[in-house]
Amino acid sequence: MSAPFPFRADDLTLAAMNDVVHTLHPKVDVANFEVRETFLFGSGQVSTAGRIALNVTYEGEGAAELPREVVLKVVRPELGALPLYANEVSFYTRLRPELGAHVETPRCVGGIHDATTGTFGLALEDLRTRGATFSNVKTPHSIADMHSLLGSAARLHAGYWESPRFARDLRWVQTHVDGELHAFFEHPDLVPALIRQQVADVQFKRELVQSIGQTPDTLHAQVRRVQAHQARLPRTIVHGDMHAGNTYRLPDGTGGLVDWQLSVRGFCMHDVTYLLITGLSVEQRRRHDRELLAYYLDRLRAAGVGSAPDPDAAFLEYRRAVAWCVYVGWLTTPIENYGWEITVMNHVRLLTAYRDLETAAAIASLPEA
Repeated sequence: MSAPFPFRADDLTLAAMNDVVHTLHPKVDVANFEVRETFLFGSGQVSTAGRIALNVTYEGEGAAELPREVVLKVVRPELGALPLYANEVSFYTRLRPELGAHVETPRCVGGIHDATTGTFGLALEDLRTRGATFSNVKTPHSIADMHSLLGSAARLHAGYWESPRFARDLRWVQTHVDGELHAFFEHPDLVPALIRQQVADVQFKRELVQSIGQTPDTLHAQVRRVQAHQARLPRTIVHGDMHAGNTYRLPDGTGGLVDWQLSVRGFCMHDVTYLLITGLSVEQRRRHDRELLAYYLDRLRAAGVGSAPDPDAAFLEYRRAVAWCVYVGWLTTPIENYGWEITVMNHVRLLTAYRDLETAAAIASLPEA
């Protein structure tokens, strides 16, 4: 790319859109596009990336197969060159094509990332054309809804379970313990500093952290310890950020996943834990988490994973994985990203689970490295 990819709708050009589309469809050109709406930071719908909804007209071989209504993800320039952007473009352009219909997630029209400027453009189908409704922590989720999402997670995890490809063509996929994403989350001036500031400045965060007898620094140490431990367990491709707000529901009840910025090689309970705790009310989670874990493990075995963890081992790792969900998942998140109620409810569910599941004790029981 000779210039940063535009992040304002008014600056989009045919040349920029063609740069995106040609990454996956070199024989298709964008003949025209029309901006329908934009989603900006502060609207309660935007976290780390902006979105521009477009109507697109294509021409060329294969043009008829591409979605005409597209959502273009772009940078939030005030956040700088986040490694999350490059990672999501890599997922959608390198991994998404081989997932097919096994995992319900948006079709990708194309994606491009400029390493020099940190800008990107990622064109995805507008799921609203398929009648999708988007979830968050305020959305009621039935057990059937959770079965659909857990089934999708199991198919994703089974497809890459201890894959020999991690030593070959999938070596580029990062992990929770190395790579640019890990460096970003561990750099003392970045995520740890943001969390300390959030806890210091936002009273409900501060008091909720105090209620579990922890501090940002002790939670950070717990996360590092769990990640080092779970890196020695069977690895697969994980979504990485599977909270309720990154899910959607189709009219037939099928659950899908969006926002793959944190997808890495990791342990399956990283995804399952975050989904169960944010997707269920406190009462639902207390009543149903073990049976839902059993359902997930059954789906994992049905998909061919003979080395799936047993229920007791899975439950123990589920308890430990809560630390990341609390620390990175929502202590990092300013209220402005999703609004007051969604932000508070996520914190309440996660910190209640941390207490209920005795996460600190489960982590303390790990052998010293």
